[in-house]
Amino acid sequence: MKIDWTPLTTELVLWRRDALALPLWWRDDDAIADTPALTRLSALSDETKLPVHVAVIPDLIEASLPPAIAQNQNLIPVVHGWRHISHAPDGAKNAEFGHLREGGKGELTQAYARMTEEFGPALVPLFVPPWNRIAPEFLPHLKAAGYRGLSTYDPRKSVEVAEGVLQINTHIDPIFWRGDRGLVDPETLIARMVTTLRERRTGQVDRDEPLGLLTHHLVHTETVWTFSRDVINVLLDGGAAPADIGALLQADRKPSI
Repeated sequence: MKIDWTPLTTELVLWRRDALALPLWWRDDDAIADTPALTRLSALSDETKLPVHVAVIPDLIEASLPPAIAQNQNLIPVVHGWRHISHAPDGAKNAEFGHLREGGKGELTQAYARMTEEFGPALVPLFVPPWNRIAPEFLPHLKAAGYRGLSTYDPRKSVEVAEGVLQINTHIDPIFWRGDRGLVDPETLIARMVTTLRERRTGQVDRDEPLGLLTHHLVHTETVWTFSRDVINVLLDGGAAPADIGALLQADRKPSI
């Protein structure tokens, strides 16, 4: 598949003209085990030299996953809900933490504890709610449970979602979830990216938030794999630089009183 990257590269020229920093990060969801897809994800991270933040489902971790992640420092574990089960009421969109419910706060704590047990200091204390949805009532409890960051989708509306909890979202999702789960039309994807970058460059949305690529290695088609590789390379070649999410969360921590 031949893709015309010109609209994106043209926008990146404007970023370089204005000497604007473009931090880039990569989040990949739903890891539970070492699989051929995870191996491919790891290889792609090595090839592009962009670390991938692997959102792991804590209660479903299989024994093969922690050593697989430990073998590659470019695979950075973060917390993806608890069981990745929707508790949404009838008629509502899927969400594990989208509505306040009994046991939900405890699962936040359990999830962090399990991930710390499995991954130790390699864990970045970022909470990724399944389906990118979280009820506002849970936000004040994230810090007490151990988290220093929250990641959903679309440009953030505030730097912090609660005191000491930084928001770092994702903005590029190449999978056509409402269709065949292959690659979204590339022209549409690129147009969306250009709009996102233009809004940042012109100050309509937060320019400092790292630009996030969101992938799901377990369901990738060949075209999704190829697009993911190519878009990372285009962005990095155009002036983007890998963001250190762990350092951002560490810097955001406020000393306890």
